Amino acid sequence: MAKRDYYEVLGVSKNASDDEIKKAYRKLALKYHPDRNPGDKAAEEKFKEASEAHEVLSDKQKRARYDQFGHAGVNGGATGGNPFGAGQGGAFNFNGQTFNFDFSNFQSRGGSPLDDILGAMFGFGGGARGPRRGADYRTTVTLDFKEAIFGANKTITIDGKEIKVKIPAGIDDGQAIRLKGRGGDAPEKGGEKGDLYVQIKVKPDKHLTREGAIILSEETISMVDAALGTEIEVETVDGPITMKIPAGTQSGTPFKLSGHGVPFRADGDRGPHIVNVIVETPKNLTKKQKEILEEFKSAKKRGLFNR
Repeated sequence: MAKRDYYEVLGVSKNASDDEIKKAYRKLALKYHPDRNPGDKAAEEKFKEASEAHEVLSDKQKRARYDQFGHAGVNGGATGGNPFGAGQGGAFNFNGQTFNFDFSNFQSRGGSPLDDILGAMFGFGGGARGPRRGADYRTTVTLDFKEAIFGANKTITIDGKEIKVKIPAGIDDGQAIRLKGRGGDAPEKGGEKGDLYVQIKVKPDKHLTREGAIILSEETISMVDAALGTEIEVETVDGPITMKIPAGTQSGTPFKLSGHGVPFRADGDRGPHIVNVIVETPKNLTKKQKEILEEFKSAKKRGLFNR
């Protein structure tokens, strides 16, 4: 039976971030773990399938090989390495002769492992069948929390030449932008320049966190405000917004501010901002405050608040 695509197994897209992959795996692991499904062979197989997918996609090198070669790229060798043998090398037998290969840096040289094999077997000069492309460059750009939400224009310097990079709105920590042809020069005439991969790092915000297209924050109100109702000012990526708290609000109640989250579509649609309201329990009460609460407690016991 053919193996399912690892992204399909975890239910994520091929450009999913490391965090999205981790969360998807945890969800499946909790659901299908053998301890929670004793004797259920189907659940056990799904757990193994999810674990295998996570093991590959959570490893940057294995994920890169899988994206390029599919299952053969990570399951061909005894150790789950490249498709032609264990680890970073391998061996190939042709016409009674064994050829050994080292694939540890094939991506930086251009071409592919298959090019190296054919070159060694048929005398192609030990490389790609066409001019080799330049090396890929990698760099990191750090964004403020709001820059990741709304996008930004950044200028980076590679080899002394300045490159302008447009950061799209909604990009997340750990994602990367590929700039085709902005990498190293080709080592041979006629070869293509390499690409530049810009890795994104997002600074955390003091009050706001993010889960996909959703922004989360927490606000604390007093017990009196929770009981009687009030209005509070909530800090959002769009600036402060006044939010109404209805009377009788319980601690942990989430409130949704629609359209104040992260852009997730080209037309500018945005996710919500979820505000989790925490009701603060008073400490170090004065004698008068204690008397008031005792009176309230007594009235509640008599059912005065149930009429």
